[in-house]
Amino acid sequence: MQQTHLYDVIIIGSGVAGLTSALQLDKHLHVALISKASLRAGASWLAQGGIAAVFDENDSPAAHIADTLVAGAGLCHEESVRFVVENGPSAVKWLIDQGVQFTRENNQQGYHLTQEGGHSHRRILHTADATGKEVTGTLVDQVIAASNIDIFEQHCAVDLVTQADADSRKIRCTGAYLLDITTGSVSLFQAKSVILASGGASKAYLYTSNPDGASGDGMAMAWRKGCRVANLEFNQFHPTCLYHPKAKSFLITEALRGEGAVLRLPNGSAFMSDFHPDAELAPRDVVARAIDHEMKRLGCDCLYLDISHKSADFITKHFPTVYQQCLEFGIDITADPIPIVPAAHYTCGGILVFKDGQTDLQNLYAVGENAFTGLHGANRMASNSLLECLVYAQAAAGRINQHINQIEPPDFIPEWDESRVSHSDEDVVISHNWDELRRFMWDYVGIVRTNKRLQRAQHRIKLLQKEIQDYYSNCKVTRDLLELRNLATVSELIIRCAMQRKESRGLHFTLDYPELSPIARDTIMVPINYAAQDVIINRD
Repeated sequence: MQQTHLYDVIIIGSGVAGLTSALQLDKHLHVALISKASLRAGASWLAQGGIAAVFDENDSPAAHIADTLVAGAGLCHEESVRFVVENGPSAVKWLIDQGVQFTRENNQQGYHLTQEGGHSHRRILHTADATGKEVTGTLVDQVIAASNIDIFEQHCAVDLVTQADADSRKIRCTGAYLLDITTGSVSLFQAKSVILASGGASKAYLYTSNPDGASGDGMAMAWRKGCRVANLEFNQFHPTCLYHPKAKSFLITEALRGEGAVLRLPNGSAFMSDFHPDAELAPRDVVARAIDHEMKRLGCDCLYLDISHKSADFITKHFPTVYQQCLEFGIDITADPIPIVPAAHYTCGGILVFKDGQTDLQNLYAVGENAFTGLHGANRMASNSLLECLVYAQAAAGRINQHINQIEPPDFIPEWDESRVSHSDEDVVISHNWDELRRFMWDYVGIVRTNKRLQRAQHRIKLLQKEIQDYYSNCKVTRDLLELRNLATVSELIIRCAMQRKESRGLHFTLDYPELSPIARDTIMVPINYAAQDVIINRD
């Protein structure tokens, strides 16, 4: 049964960015937290590595900033980098105050800091190799205990609701239509402000480290309502996902390489020093391309990551999750190398936002992986992402706290109308299109690209979108249909961004333009209904 829900703030997404936003909002605000699955799911929950922040006296914010700028290959926005890095330690201390238990150094007062690719110092705070589980679990407990936060699990966003502001002639976001996955009903959620924290779009690719929910929902919904997106050609492929027929999206944390693990060919020889002076500690894009190159050169299905030269006690203490998971698949990492392949891992581009997470739509904010803040540039440096979630979630919540009392309640909004659609008896169309989309994105818009591959992908995405839109217009919505529709939208934007970049930079590598352009520019896509421009009133 349909009903209308009224809130001060709606948060779509329940990872670290969404949870932090909810907890940072004033306690007198009535908040709805929307989770597509359970609160203890999603990419944040699966994060193994940690959070980068300056806690070592030998480290400095200047060094962290410099490392990030280098990794970003000339496209980082220095102001954003400085903002995140300088606010990093206080954001992490807030987590500790919430009850997060980071691994200590030999049970002493200080925290154990690890080092990952691109970092010049040990600055990664972590909880063994299950940081995401510890951080997310702690924040979930706090959210459940908060009396002003209503939690809606198993709810999937259909679309944002917008209205024209008669005074300023601007478009503002006033809520969202949400599908209750368990009942199949769509309800209207109205609010003064909406925060998109729905994660990335790595499920556009055949192989990914991400959970099923990473379907680009926030990016697609914001684009459809007139928000700009930027730099979606920069998709980070994690170099090391477990290669096993029964393993689904299991990530082998980069911290293994930080602690001395070596990448090896099937014959056992190391090879990374042939590609970069930092070998295994090279930036992720370099490592992923090196693995891709060697697999194609040798015609093999996978390569290997070997940490067996370390003591068994060290391995099981520092990497208990990886050890146990691999053991379940018959791989003892204390004695044997781990079979690995690259997989789509992180979407560096997203909805273009300002310093406080504000999008082009009034009262709509984007934080976390679905946002483009300028922090990552052309290549995300390891463990900067959870830090970005914390800092920008706090900034967005702070702005909402300051301004929400000045926002007028939404005008009348019609409830969801599904009177002219029917249940589909051809769900095979969705599964077929989903499979086709992910395969051609992997083959044509993957780690290495060419003009011809991108043109083929563009041709196929247009055909798919026509089929999907026809299905969407005539059938009742389901989670699978909504995710497919959103993935198709974001995939088209990824392809368009990749075709527009006539160079190879960071995560975007094309054989047709292998050189670096002397001028670094963001790739910004502007929708036809660009929300920041004055409203055009039709006079029929």
